[in-house]
Amino acid sequence: MDRRRRLLIQAALFAATAQIAEIGLADDRLAFGDLYEGNGILGLKFSDKLRHHAGQRVEMLGFMAPPLKAEAGFFVLTRAPMALCPFCQTDADWPADIVVVLLAEPQPVQPHHQPILVTGRVEIGPRRDAESGFVSQVRLVDARYGRP
Repeated sequence: MDRRRRLLIQAALFAATAQIAEIGLADDRLAFGDLYEGNGILGLKFSDKLRHHAGQRVEMLGFMAPPLKAEAGFFVLTRAPMALCPFCQTDADWPADIVVVLLAEPQPVQPHHQPILVTGRVEIGPRRDAESGFVSQVRLVDARYGRP
């Protein structure tokens, strides 16, 4: 193998490693269907899988709902692209299986129609954001995201 080809391969491996490091490694992957179970008279409850992963780092694939402001420290992750921000509509217009993502550090806003892979530590239970008043049930904290 010639030197130039070896350098190109090394550069590609370095770039791939940097991309993986940017997203972070997760213990497991959660899907939106893994968040809740039930829908009877008592309503939705956290699934066994979600409760098992509470406090652990996981990956979730989804879409960034348009944030309240471009430099917000959090955003809403949804199963499907949503063109409206969570603060522009009532909670009745939002699906139950949204996840609030609290970023480890600011990252650029992504177009709402492009999927992203988020890595963060799972927190569950009701929590009200003091600044926005937004109430969440499921959160990924200390999170980062990138392309899947």
